[in-house]
Amino acid sequence: MKAVLITGVSSGIGYATAKEFAACDYQVFGSVRKQEDGKRLMDEIGSHFTPLLFDVTDQQALQSAVDKVTTIVGDHGLAGLINNAGIATSGPLAYQPIDEIRWQFEVNVIAPIAVTQAFLPLLCVRQSPKSKPGRIINISSVGGKIASPFIGAYVGSKHALEGISHSLRRELQLQGVKVIIVGPGAVNTPIWDKESARDMTRFSSTEYAESIEKFQQYALSLGKAGDSPEKVGRFIRKVFELENPKTRYTIVPNLILNWLLPLILPDSWLDKIIARNFGLIVER
Repeated sequence: MKAVLITGVSSGIGYATAKEFAACDYQVFGSVRKQEDGKRLMDEIGSHFTPLLFDVTDQQALQSAVDKVTTIVGDHGLAGLINNAGIATSGPLAYQPIDEIRWQFEVNVIAPIAVTQAFLPLLCVRQSPKSKPGRIINISSVGGKIASPFIGAYVGSKHALEGISHSLRRELQLQGVKVIIVGPGAVNTPIWDKESARDMTRFSSTEYAESIEKFQQYALSLGKAGDSPEKVGRFIRKVFELENPKTRYTIVPNLILNWLLPLILPDSWLDKIIARNFGLIVER
């Protein structure tokens, strides 16, 4: 049985992806930060799921997880690592606290590198000359290519993750480990319901107050109309199983409007559209 490790499986995309892989007869190791979440997932996903209790920013706990997985998989190693764990913060960059921005990058950029370094030896294990090395999927976002206002720290972290993924892919050619980026668009998950992403009241006294309110309404409607986590989980599993995958995939509702058009429009045109939609036009 092939084994994969997925970070951040307590909810959302991570949870759906863990269920999808387990249902397709993979042994799934999934990181959770709370013991009760691990027990819940074992009940819900079944015997193909093994919880790993670690925060992706905790190096000591990460090493303990590596030791546990190594003991279980032995010479079989890991068929895959899916770096999914992440957070979203929001606010105008002119006012968002620097410590909050720093933490955004710690979780979304530094942690995936740390997790990759820790588990890479298990991806490179060859049981026999015919065995293939494992592969890595880094979960980015449409925000990894298209920048929206008021989530600049999140967008920046995903841009960084994509750049790192491209460098890592070229380096790991030596080991035969493929690195794939999957960038979902709007997904109906709890990530934008969390306090770090939702609380904009602290900026209500700034010149961005009205624009932020419009953006929040837009983001909420976009999220509710987004793809289900289950659809994204199936997509990730199918990409993972491709013999010759592309380096990057996008899964987004309304591909033309939400992906292709913003990419081909000149930046200045897109700036004006965003300005009109969210009231970011300077009054003269």
